[in-house]
Amino acid sequence: MELDLIRKILKMEKLIDIRYNANKLNFYNKNKVHEKQMLFHKCKKRNRWVFGGNRTGKTECGAVEVVYLACGLHPFKENKVTEGWVVSLSRQVQRDVAQRKILQYLPASYIEKIVMTSGEQSSAENGVIDFILVRSEKGGLSRIGFKSCDQGREKFQGASLDYVWFDEEPPYDIYLECKMRVLDKCGEIFGTMTPLKGLTWVYNTIYLNDKNDDEVWCENMEWADNPFLSQKEIEALTKTLPESEVESRRYGKFMQNGGLVYSEFDEHIHVIEPFNIPPDWQDNISIDPGLHNPLSAHFYAVDYDGNVYVVAEHFEAGQTVEYHSKKIWEIAKRLNWKTDNNGFLRALIDAAATQKTLASEKNVVELFYDNKILVNPKVNKDLYSGISVVKSYLKTADGRSRLFIFKNCVNLIRELKSYWWGDGDNPIKADDHCLDEMRYYLMTKPINNPKTTLNPIQKDKEKMARMLKFKRF
Repeated sequence: MELDLIRKILKMEKLIDIRYNANKLNFYNKNKVHEKQMLFHKCKKRNRWVFGGNRTGKTECGAVEVVYLACGLHPFKENKVTEGWVVSLSRQVQRDVAQRKILQYLPASYIEKIVMTSGEQSSAENGVIDFILVRSEKGGLSRIGFKSCDQGREKFQGASLDYVWFDEEPPYDIYLECKMRVLDKCGEIFGTMTPLKGLTWVYNTIYLNDKNDDEVWCENMEWADNPFLSQKEIEALTKTLPESEVESRRYGKFMQNGGLVYSEFDEHIHVIEPFNIPPDWQDNISIDPGLHNPLSAHFYAVDYDGNVYVVAEHFEAGQTVEYHSKKIWEIAKRLNWKTDNNGFLRALIDAAATQKTLASEKNVVELFYDNKILVNPKVNKDLYSGISVVKSYLKTADGRSRLFIFKNCVNLIRELKSYWWGDGDNPIKADDHCLDEMRYYLMTKPINNPKTTLNPIQKDKEKMARMLKFKRF
């Protein structure tokens, strides 16, 4: 009896192996894909990137996305016959990485023809492929073309494409050329890479999204996101890496010599969807003034447990105090923000606002007052204690966050992601206007003083409602 059972199990395992080798795409769909890869496949943005450590599954999701698009099998998008490019750093890297992954996941029954640049079609995985014609479920033939960055920009001209996949970071000129290739078809670009080159154009254009392009999306993958890597293997791999490369190769993070000031910041934890905050949570506005530099202003709220919410921002350069005041008032009216008994908004501001300039007989504090915004310049500007306080809000001693930022505060989010330590244990003084005024605010030790006192049962209900909203338990 036991022998028959063993035979049946062995036969089943053999069938599974045969089916797996015949269609690995099905097994990716059912068993292999992990949560971060699924976010990538579901995303409808036209310029999306995965920054992943080695062996996080980033190349898998890029290759499978190409197969989905070519075969007309995409589970989350409208399918059609497509033409696209797979772009690698060199022909050798193409053969060893992207091409190999695509051949693994592309079902043989969908392949109409393989045209080689070098090598034999009968052993395509060992040669260099020029393009593959793929039978699409929508009828007709899709085309997967292969390019390498070492061919130069000229080789990327002329085509009209539905998509381009960059396997690792391309030179900027090739990226721009490929954007032109998908323009007329409203096509998409996606990239999967380990950020080993430092703060390159990808860091600014994609990760920070410094142009606030609505079509740009990115995600970080680390080893812990890949459920198929054992903890023992993760620990062994970590020990083999130089300390300077752990952040990039394990966590898929961009790195500079000094490291990030706010390394505790995690978009998945600290950035949330906007919601209507209760009036009792409204606390203060904080302003970092600027004329040629941007003026940054954020609206802050505090719940009954002392958690801080950044709910709105105004960020603009080259404008007058009158203009900025108008914009701040527009936000305040939209939020139904509280005013004092005289109808003034109250705010914190950098102490430098008390200084007069040659351009005006009044200082910035007085100019805001003329526009019914009463600003308090008595803020604590100590840099190091302020950074420490911000860190404590990003991550408490027991690992919780007490700071949540509405996702529409894009400039604050960008600055948190790009604030680096420089020489002499000082942060690099650049693009920190939002961070300065957030630091001033948090140094005031914000306390919620609700107009109505909640009893313990009401407080517990309010806390549970908030946890359900953020799905954090």
